[in-house]
Amino acid sequence: MHVGLNLVFLVPGEQGGMEVYARELLRALPAVRPDLKITAFVNREARAAGGEWDEFADVVEVPVFARSRVQWVRGEQQHLPGLARRAGVDVLHSLASTAPARGPFRRVVTIHDLLYRVVPEAHFGVLGLGMRVLIPTAAHRSHRVIVDSQSTRADVRRYLHVAERKIDVVPLGVGTTSAGEAEAESVLRERHALGARQVALSVSAKRPHKNLVRLLEALAAIPAERRPVLVVPGYPTPYEATLRERADELGVMDDVRLLDWVSGPELEGLYALAAVFVFPSLYEGFGLPVLEAMRRGVPVACSDRSSLPEVAGDAALLFDPADARAMTTAIERVLSDPAQAARLREAGRGQAARFTWAATARATAESYERAMVGGRSA
Repeated sequence: MHVGLNLVFLVPGEQGGMEVYARELLRALPAVRPDLKITAFVNREARAAGGEWDEFADVVEVPVFARSRVQWVRGEQQHLPGLARRAGVDVLHSLASTAPARGPFRRVVTIHDLLYRVVPEAHFGVLGLGMRVLIPTAAHRSHRVIVDSQSTRADVRRYLHVAERKIDVVPLGVGTTSAGEAEAESVLRERHALGARQVALSVSAKRPHKNLVRLLEALAAIPAERRPVLVVPGYPTPYEATLRERADELGVMDDVRLLDWVSGPELEGLYALAAVFVFPSLYEGFGLPVLEAMRRGVPVACSDRSSLPEVAGDAALLFDPADARAMTTAIERVLSDPAQAARLREAGRGQAARFTWAATARATAESYERAMVGGRSA
């Protein structure tokens, strides 16, 4: 079987979890299914940067710069069908929730979440309008729809009216190697003025649905003498100004470090020194940051919404993300109870070990096989 991977969306270093998914799947597929021939369709930015696509697949450049959403869509809808046809792919797998609406091959799309529909304020303007057209079209014009969780499957059925028999639930994996040797704790504590205080870590984009305003409120409710420093690495957005304003109103600006993307070694160092990982998101298609923290042995307290209970199991303290008091209680419970923290560390490592990229790749290949039933498309 000749599989094409639609990576037109991928601008290296700028797509967060979707980039992790693409890179890890591209590594894992040849390992578990060496019989597959794989062609990666990449944009100009990704072609110039190089990556796993050069090592594990044949590469075809789609002549667009995908930092422009208009070019991304044009590349996917206008250029990609012809390029995939000429390459002779049997199945084209689109990895980022949108997909070509046509082409003489079977089509598979991974829809990671329906954030645009469930939390509409997360997307606005042209982007929001585009999602409302492109994702439903991808769901209905593809032969199989892959989702990361049972929660997202329910959303796809409810909001897009896709038949259950067409949907495959394929959980993501979690890596087994670090992103580099961890920076020394002493260096990080000095760099970010952490002193000797406990650290609450929340790796998160600065977006409204990540619920960081309520996390700030939960932090403010912890008495100053035992309040941890909240460190939030993740890509910046204009919403960060709102977070800073709220932290200032609550009187906790000195207790918060809102960081941009950090290097692999710095992130590893932050995981190593963190006393608790807090993830208060209102909506997640999967919640990979929870597993990344668990893999590293950081005790986790997280939201009980959407897919997060599936991912966390009984290896995290779950709280209602709409209730700042419940969030405060969960954070303080981890910080003040060494036995509880130790239990969560052990349980978290076990939970994370259940999610492997090899299993993701095997289940994905099975979805390709289901898509092939009925032969090539018109």
